[in-house]
Amino acid sequence: MIDLTAILQKKFRHAAFRGPQEEIIQHVLNKKHALVIMPTGMGKSLCYQIPALAQKGLTVVISPLVALMKDQVDDLTARGIKAAYINSSLNRREREARYAALQAGAYKLLYVTPERFRKSEFVALIARRRVDLLAVDEAHCISEWGHDFRPDYTRLREFRAGLGNPTTMALTATATPEVQKDIISQLGLASAEVRIFHEGIARPNLFLKVEEVWGEQKKLEAILELHRRQPGNGIVYFALIKSLASMSELLQRAGVPHLCYHGDLNAGARKRVQERFMNGENQLVLATNAFGMGIDKANIRFVLHAEAPGTLEAYYQEIGRAGRDELSATCILLYDEQDLLIQMDFMKWNNPGAGFYERLYHFLIEDIEAANALGLEGLKEKLHFKNRHDFRLETALGMLDRYGVTAGDLEARTLSVQSDLPETLTDQDYLESKLKREQKKLYTMVQYVRAEACRKAFIHEYFGVAHAETCGACDRCSITQADSLHK
Repeated sequence: MIDLTAILQKKFRHAAFRGPQEEIIQHVLNKKHALVIMPTGMGKSLCYQIPALAQKGLTVVISPLVALMKDQVDDLTARGIKAAYINSSLNRREREARYAALQAGAYKLLYVTPERFRKSEFVALIARRRVDLLAVDEAHCISEWGHDFRPDYTRLREFRAGLGNPTTMALTATATPEVQKDIISQLGLASAEVRIFHEGIARPNLFLKVEEVWGEQKKLEAILELHRRQPGNGIVYFALIKSLASMSELLQRAGVPHLCYHGDLNAGARKRVQERFMNGENQLVLATNAFGMGIDKANIRFVLHAEAPGTLEAYYQEIGRAGRDELSATCILLYDEQDLLIQMDFMKWNNPGAGFYERLYHFLIEDIEAANALGLEGLKEKLHFKNRHDFRLETALGMLDRYGVTAGDLEARTLSVQSDLPETLTDQDYLESKLKREQKKLYTMVQYVRAEACRKAFIHEYFGVAHAETCGACDRCSITQADSLHK
């Protein structure tokens, strides 16, 4: 009998398991499949890391988060655990060294992106290893009904078969009942084969509030008020870099020190900001949704959304970064109806039509050298008729890459065409249904804002989780309690 608690205490320095962790671990050690739905920061990683140490073979972890892979592997190796990642951040020498170590049986845990299975040399190599457990992190990416769908995840059934159909564990913080069914199906498993461990989504220490505001000045006042009233570490999320930069200027004028994190910063700058936030106290960071991968700081006292996110899943994941020390934390959504236009633009950019994909593909087929010479901005002028505020091209190029239609990089002038367009990208009915699903998710976000009853009950209902009628920790419940006291 394996002493799981001894492994937990010796390797991870935790005194005891939390919630259903031990039951989940024992379940997969008994060679049974699992879908684990657990709030961010509540210990999902241990559910596959400990089985990896308790078994003789290799545990393969599939994750879309390149940044998070390095953090997890660094932490594991510091604990004396043989772990590695193989992804696009490695140069050729580093990659070949890890391939050699993998072939020699050097690792207990191997982290890879799903795109790695496109590489024939990797597929051939991993097929020769005994894989005891396949862990699929951020499993909502498997489902086309999820909020962060990635086409390469749809090949997981094929990946599993290539690995000998090992015991499989899928993990996520957010999955509606519809998404849960799709995850299991995409893995090539039957519902009866998979036990769902749902720890719920209750975070009783988080106080949820929505404030309706009009314009940037009112948002500034709300941020200043929260910063004054709620000392400690905090994150203010923006949908647009432009809005973030403008608010940063206003905060500078108000003498409020803060950090900024967004996709336009180079990798070095992003790393410095993240390290300052993680290592400092009383840090305020203005960020886009790029800030979050690998952010596991226990004492974040508030998360404020200065612009509404496009889905309740994204909102729940982002507020989940607050209060992981289980002390009280505040989560405020500043709702300006005009901000919905931002999300509607995002949806338009994220959903090019079949005609756009075909036009882009034919241009690349006919003259790939011209496309490489034009670069992103030049090609955008060709396809968008000089509308630089249309970002469909970025989406379309990303989708062509994810589906393996293209390889290389347009900005590096190395783009090449590898295969035909998949049927999915030429089926206008399918593309329109995808757009309608995203529109429905945005409407759900508006319903959350307008909800007159308990906000946490609304979120639980959306994710198909049982709930109490009131939580006592949101602005709606506070109003109800106040009304009761005055009667």
